[in-house]
Amino acid sequence: MPAQDEELLLRQLPHSMEAEHAVLGSMLIDPRCVPEVIDKLRPDDFYLRQNKEIYETIYSMFNYSLTIDPVTVLENMKQNGCYDENQSRSYLLQLMDTTPTAANVGEYIEILKDKTLLRQVAEAADGLTTMIQEGTVTGQDILEAAEQRIYSIRQGRASKGLTPISQVIIDVYDRLEELAASDRSIPGLSTGLSDLDRAISGLNNSDLVLLAARPGMGKTSMALNILLDAGKKSGKKVAFFSLEMSREQLALRLISSECFVDNKKLVTGKLTDEDWESVAAAADSLNRSSILIDDDSGVTVADILAKCRRVENLGLIVIDYLQLMQSAGGKTRSGDNRQQIVSDISRSLKIMAKDLNVPVLCLSQLNRGSEGRQDKRPMLSDLRESGAIEQDADIVLFLYREGYYNKEAENPNLSECIIAKNRHGETGVVELQWTPEFTTFSNMERHREEY
Repeated sequence: MPAQDEELLLRQLPHSMEAEHAVLGSMLIDPRCVPEVIDKLRPDDFYLRQNKEIYETIYSMFNYSLTIDPVTVLENMKQNGCYDENQSRSYLLQLMDTTPTAANVGEYIEILKDKTLLRQVAEAADGLTTMIQEGTVTGQDILEAAEQRIYSIRQGRASKGLTPISQVIIDVYDRLEELAASDRSIPGLSTGLSDLDRAISGLNNSDLVLLAARPGMGKTSMALNILLDAGKKSGKKVAFFSLEMSREQLALRLISSECFVDNKKLVTGKLTDEDWESVAAAADSLNRSSILIDDDSGVTVADILAKCRRVENLGLIVIDYLQLMQSAGGKTRSGDNRQQIVSDISRSLKIMAKDLNVPVLCLSQLNRGSEGRQDKRPMLSDLRESGAIEQDADIVLFLYREGYYNKEAENPNLSECIIAKNRHGETGVVELQWTPEFTTFSNMERHREEY
């Protein structure tokens, strides 16, 4: 064998020609195994072009509920323009002849999936090697790219280019069936506030949710309320990144919300015996929750992404708050003003939400625009250094309390959660009850007259 041909063979990516033949042969011998194969394999799991074309044909026929057998597959290959007059018929017969039995199709599928995984890792390694040889990026960039690529492979979301709508429809049907079988009233993660859940359909995977308000309105308190409810009830891990408060301060706030002991008592330590019992019960409840806290004040989106990739069964990320974050390039990235940096951060947060496929709740400050208006309710234009923030966010929530500005308000603790943007539904206002001594929000109590 010439050295050139031998080198070409050595450069081939991992694959199993026998397993590819056996999977295709099984589907042609026994169409009953087609749903199992379609559910577990994608066209890119086939390395050899001819095998990929045959599988794409069967895949398309299955989506249109067409009968699958050697005759119909050959006919559809003709219509798709991948039929060879001299080879296709004999190749299909060869596939059927060389397949021992369709009963072992599960084992053949696992072999193909393993080869696909090996190819993806090899391609990722080649890409990283190329980046290193080009010498145009830093070691930190290489590390970030390596983590990103390996994480994508582990999550089954390796880059595969354009996706046929037929494949997306199958995924959508799976999601709809899952929702139909579930007894949950909302598709997303609950905020613990049922009125708000109904308005925004909960916190949904890959969403960037922005919670903004002027200082003193209870942004952090609401974020911690949501974190606490999700950490206790969702069955998933929830991560809180605090750039402003220490871990100990956050823990005290969570204990206060959980046991309804005045936050001032917890800060001063002046607790009664009854209070100590409540605190102990709250601490026990929090110990059994799945809440993770990070109080690194210099954290970047890249840092958060790297940390969260390593968390199994992650359900929610909360960040307090956006304007305190640094861009990935650090504080002094040349040529960028603060608005550009904040816009870059907000875009990175949205990409992170999609990448990790979890909701990201990010808190944000508002500028003083509302202070000069007679109606001080926030608007989208009040977002501080807004730039692209309102475009990147899927949902924008504002908190507003009339009692903060007017001490003689009828209900000084009535809080309005203003839904200023909502990609999943309508905008509007949800009324909440604010309890300052426990720093908690709750649903408004409705008193209905009995007739």
